[in-house]
Amino acid sequence: MAKMNPEDIKIILATDCGSTTTKAILIEKKDGEYRLMVRGEAPTTVEAPFEDVTKGVLNAVGEVEELCGRKLIDEEGRIISPASGNVGTDIYISTSSAGGGLQMMVAGVVRSMTAESAERAALGAGSIVMDVIASNDKRLPHEQIERIRRLRPDMILLSGGIDHGTTTHVVEIAELVAAADPKPRLGSGYKLPIIYAGNIDAAEAVKETLSDKVDLKIVPNLRPVLERENLAPAREEIHNLFMEHVMAQAPGYRTLMKWTDAPIMPTPGAVGLIIKTIADIEGIEVVGVDIGGATTDVFSVFRPGESREGVFNRTVSANLGMSYSISNVFAEATLPMVMRWVPFHMDERDLRNRVKNKMIRPTTIPQSMEELIFEQAIAKEALRLAFIQHKSFATVLKGVQQQRTIADAFEQTSSGASLVNMMTLDILVGSGGVLSHAPKRQQSALMMIDSFVPEGITRLAVDSIFMMPQLGVLATVLPQAATEVFNKDCLIHLGTCVAPVGELKKPGPLMDYKITLPDGKVESGTLQLGDLKLIKLGLGEDGLPLKAKAEFEPVKNIDIGAGKGHKLETEISGGVTGIVLDGRGRPFVLPEDNKMRITKLREWMMAMDIYPAAAFERQ
Repeated sequence: MAKMNPEDIKIILATDCGSTTTKAILIEKKDGEYRLMVRGEAPTTVEAPFEDVTKGVLNAVGEVEELCGRKLIDEEGRIISPASGNVGTDIYISTSSAGGGLQMMVAGVVRSMTAESAERAALGAGSIVMDVIASNDKRLPHEQIERIRRLRPDMILLSGGIDHGTTTHVVEIAELVAAADPKPRLGSGYKLPIIYAGNIDAAEAVKETLSDKVDLKIVPNLRPVLERENLAPAREEIHNLFMEHVMAQAPGYRTLMKWTDAPIMPTPGAVGLIIKTIADIEGIEVVGVDIGGATTDVFSVFRPGESREGVFNRTVSANLGMSYSISNVFAEATLPMVMRWVPFHMDERDLRNRVKNKMIRPTTIPQSMEELIFEQAIAKEALRLAFIQHKSFATVLKGVQQQRTIADAFEQTSSGASLVNMMTLDILVGSGGVLSHAPKRQQSALMMIDSFVPEGITRLAVDSIFMMPQLGVLATVLPQAATEVFNKDCLIHLGTCVAPVGELKKPGPLMDYKITLPDGKVESGTLQLGDLKLIKLGLGEDGLPLKAKAEFEPVKNIDIGAGKGHKLETEISGGVTGIVLDGRGRPFVLPEDNKMRITKLREWMMAMDIYPAAAFERQ
C-alpha cells in the first residue's frame, strides 16, 4: 500500500493477536482529535482446526464492522484500504503474541555487564529470556552446550566486550554456540537466527565460527564503551528477525504481513513502546505493569540524575501469573505473605485447593466475596515479587566509574544501583484482567498501592480494555493518535496516591493537609501514622481528571517530595477513585499481631470502600 501523509489518516484499524483472543479496535479522527470508536474480539485461530491467524483477525474485524456500521472487509476476505466515505480504513496495523511469543537466549562475557545489557535489549524487544549464558556463570562448557541444545530458542543474542577491547572471550562464547549447533523451536527447514552485538574487532572471527551453522546478523555493539549502552540496533534486529523467521512459520502470518501498513510487533514490545512514547512526549517517569495468566511484565521509564533522556526497562516474570502460574506465586510468596492481606481466617487446605483449581481452570473468575478477596491478595504478592525483580534489573550500568581489575570483571556480583525511584515517579499504570476488570476501581487502586508502595505524590491509572499493544505499534506510525487515544480512551484515571516517607519513633502525626477542590470546598486535617483516607475528586465532563490545589506540611522527619519537613504546594489530579492519603508509613509494614493486623486491614478497606461491610463478618 502507498505511504499516506499522516495528516490524511482519519481511520485506523488495529488488531492484537493474543495467544487465546484476537482484539480489534477502530480509531477515528473527529473534530481534530483521534478517539476510539469501537472494539471487537474473537478467538485466535493459529491452531487446528483453522491454522490460519487471519481467520481470527477477520472475525474480530467483522465484529467491529457490525458495531460501527462501516464496511471494512471486501468479498474476497481482505481488509479494504484506503478508506473512501463509509468504507475501508486508511491504515491497518497489528501486534501478536500468538504461538507462545518470542523466546530467546542471550549470551555474553560477563554476567553482570555485557550479558545483562543483552538481556535488557531482548526483554525490551518483547521477548521471554529463557536463559543467560556467560563466561562466568559457574557452569562448565559442556553444561552450557547441553542447555543451548535442550532449550531450542527462537533466536540467540550474542554480545561481549567493548569495541576495540579484548576479543578472546567473546569468540569463545561463539565457539560454545557453534558446538551446540542449536535448532530453532519452529520450522525445521531454516537456520537459527543469531544476532551478534559485541566487540566490533571480534565480528570477523565470530562470523567465521558461526556463519555456516546459523543465520548470523551483525549489528553495532550493545556496550561500545563501558559507560554507555546502545540497545536500539539489537532491538530493531530482534523485531525484524522475529517477523522474518518466527512469525513467518506460524500459519497465515505471511498473508497478515502483506495486509499491514507497519511491521507486526510482539505484543509486550508494543506495550513497552507506548509507555516509553508517553513518558518521552510528556517528559514524565512511568511504571507500567501487565499481569497476565502466565507472566507479569513490568515496564519503567526513569530519568536518572539530571538526565532528560528517559531510560526504558522491561522485565518479564515468566513464573508469576494469575492462572497458569498461580501455584508459582503461592510457592514463591509463601502462604503467610498471601494471607497477611486477608482480613479473616481461611482454612489452609481449602486455600491450596482453590489455587490448584484456578491453575487447571484458568478462565474461572471468583464466585464469592471471599474468593475475590483471596484472589486479590495473591495478585498483590505477584505484583510485589515482579516489581522486586524489575528493580534489581533496572539498574545503573555495572562497572562504570570504578577501578576494575580482570578479577573484578569476572567476579559474580550484583548489578549497580536501581534506577527505580518511587519518590520521583509520576504515574503508575496497571493492566491485565485482575486490575482492569476488578469489580470496583478502588480495588485496583489499593492492589497497586499495596504492591508497589508508591512514595510522595503518584498518579494511578488502569488500562480500560487492554488496547496498549495496538497503541504501541500505532506510536511507530502516528505518535499523536497513539497519545491522544491512550490518554482519553485507554487509561481510566483512578486518582492520586499521597504517601509521606520517613520513620517516626512513636505513633503520631505525619503531616497537615489542605486540599481545595474545584468547587471551592476545602478538605483539611492531619494525617496520622497508620491512617488511610479517601477524598473524592472525580473526572470532568471531558473524561479527564479534575484538579485540586493541595498544601502538604510534613513533620520534621517526614518527606512528601520537597525534602524532610519541607512544605509542598502543588496541583493534584482526581479520578474515579479520588485522592488517597496513605499514612501507613514508608517503609510500609503490616502489624505482626494477628488481631491488630485484621483490625487495620478492615479499617483501611472500609476507608477506601473496597468491599461491602458484610465481607468482614466472617471470623
